[in-house]
Order: sequence, then C-alpha cells, then structure tokens
Amino acid sequence: MEELVYLDHAATSWPKPPEVATAMMNALQHSGANAGRGNHSMAMGAGRVLVRTRGLLAELFAVANAQDIAFTHNTTMALNMGIRGTLQAGDHVIATMTEHNSVRRPLEYLRRTQGITVDYLPVNKAGQLDLLELQNAFRHNTKMVICSHSSNLLGSILPIGDIGDIAKSKGAVFMVDAAQSAGSLGIDVVSMNIDLLAFPGHKGLLGPQGTGGLYISPQLDLEPLMHGGTGSQSENSEQPSVRPDRYEAGTQNMVGIAGLMAGVQKVKSIGTNVIHERECALTQLLMEGLTEIPGIRLLGPDKGAPRTGIVAFVIAGQESAEIAHRLDREYNIAVRAGMHCTPLAHKAVDTLESGAVRASVGYDSTEHDISRMLAAMEELYGNAAADK
Repeated sequence: MEELVYLDHAATSWPKPPEVATAMMNALQHSGANAGRGNHSMAMGAGRVLVRTRGLLAELFAVANAQDIAFTHNTTMALNMGIRGTLQAGDHVIATMTEHNSVRRPLEYLRRTQGITVDYLPVNKAGQLDLLELQNAFRHNTKMVICSHSSNLLGSILPIGDIGDIAKSKGAVFMVDAAQSAGSLGIDVVSMNIDLLAFPGHKGLLGPQGTGGLYISPQLDLEPLMHGGTGSQSENSEQPSVRPDRYEAGTQNMVGIAGLMAGVQKVKSIGTNVIHERECALTQLLMEGLTEIPGIRLLGPDKGAPRTGIVAFVIAGQESAEIAHRLDREYNIAVRAGMHCTPLAHKAVDTLESGAVRASVGYDSTEHDISRMLAAMEELYGNAAADK
C-alpha cells in the first residue's frame, strides 16, 4: 500500500517536527524534575522550560505579560477554565452556532446548574455571523461573548477583531476558541480586545498532545478550575493569587511543554502568514478537484473565500463514515467523518442527519497528498455519482 496521506490536521497535526521529539527526549533525560518544587539544578532547568515556552507564546499572541498565560492539558480544559471561572448565576452569554462541544457543553452545564442563559447566534451557509444581529443580542446582564475563531467543520473564519470591538463597547468579556487558528492565523489579544484565549498545543502549534493554554487578561480574576499544590505560598490554605500559579495546580506536563516550545519555535521561524497561505493554496486545490465530482456538496465558504485548512463535504446517498472508511482501508488516506463535536454547525448547514467527511491540511501537506485524495474520490465516487 502507498505511504499514508494524513489529512486530519484539524484533529491533531502529524507528523510533528523532528525538533519536537528531540526537545521531549532532552527534557526526559536532562530536565525531568518537577518545576517549582525545588531549588536544585534540574528543577530549575525544568522551570526555565516553562518560562521560555510561556515567553514564546506571549510573543506569538502579542501578550504583554507572559505570566498571563496558564498551561493546560488541551483547549477543552482552557475553555472550561475561562467559562466556569467567569460566569455566575444570572449571567447571559452570547455564542454562535459554530461552537464546538467544548464550549457548548460547559455552557449547557452552567445553564442547568446555575441558571445562566445562552443565545447561540445563527450563521449562514458559509459559516459567517451577522454582526448587527450580534449587537442586537446584548442584554443588560450579558457577561460574555464566546466564539471559535475558525469553525472546525466549515473552515470559516470569524472577524474576531470586529467582534472584540463590539464586546468591549458593551462591557462583556470576550473569549476566543483558537483550536483551529492558533499557529496559522495572526492573533493579537490587545488589538482584538480578547480577554480569554484558549488554544491547543498539538494542532497548529505543532506540539504534542496533552498541551495547551489559556491567556487571561490582567483585568480578569478567574475563579480557578482546580485547587492544589503549586510550589508557591504553600503556607496558605487558599489558592495563590499570583499568576500563573493560581491557575496551574499540580505537576505540569514538562515533557509535553518542552515539545510545545520546539513546536512554537518552528511556527515562529516559518511565520503564521506563510503557513496560512500554504494551507489556503492546498484547500483551494482540493475544493476545485472535489467540485468536479458530481453529487459532492462542499461545506463552508465558497472557493476563493478566506478559510482555514479545512474542507468538509457530503455526497448525496453516501454515508460519511463509509467514505472515510474506504479512503483509509483502500487508499491509506486519513480523514475524519461524523459530527466533529459540533452539532450546531451541522444544523446550520443541514448536515445534522448525515454528518460530513472532513479533510484538513497542515503546513507539511503537499500537492501530492491532494492529488492522491482527489484520485481516490474520483475512483470511488466519480462514476457512481455521475450514474445517479
């Protein structure tokens, strides 16, 4: 069988840069102690890894003080920290129909247990939000506006700078889910008025799984999601007030964060604009080829419109899971099928019953990968779709 074509970067990037594996092995061998839990040289070395990685992330997202970035195990944990640490009984939240379950489920939990109210604003077939509708959705008790920078199903990109301006003018906390944009789209938390930025380490930042983070505006004081040991202010029974310790209870994933540091360094050396341009070119190539196959409906923005490296589609009369299964078993092509943890987005584009096939590219994807995907789809479904 031919070499694997990996088109599931929206789930996690692969393969990781060689530098990531090297950094992780070095951490295991030379700085494997527990950061902040001792003054010996190895513990201090581990602490320096945390400081350097935090600093690189601050540069990438234009964060003034790196201490305002807390490490998490993934975007889901970061979103829970921001949502549950900010909202209280009686608060109103504005979200959108492109939200991942990592946003929707915490909100629905708080709706059920604390009585918050939530409005999920509609998006059009291209995944775009009506900003006038957003402005009109605010209430006297609107505490938070939350949205994904880019839909993990549609690839659409929301104008978070404009949304941030609106949220700020209304006095609401603005939280951004950057699961599909961190590392490939430019993010400036100051100019975009972002108060909370949740991001993964294992996708566009090219690091290992089990890494991520949350930027917390210095104007906010979140209630910590977890309480416990931090290696600081141990004489106090309460969680420390100092950042980032307040939000980082327990032992850090030092090996993973070392790998994340190498991944962020790689991203910065290439440039997010270069990465985005490359991913855009490949997605347009894939879209052009797929539209030549009768019966295929592409989801999200039209060809030529801005999007991230995601192309989702459905074929009339075909099960999305079966399409992905055949691509995997017969052609060694890895894509994802199903609901993608975003039922509201599926509802917005009328694919809630069928699900969709999602192919997603990364910086290391090639035109050959796209050609393989298109050739397989044509062989599998070109004639069958034409016969219908």
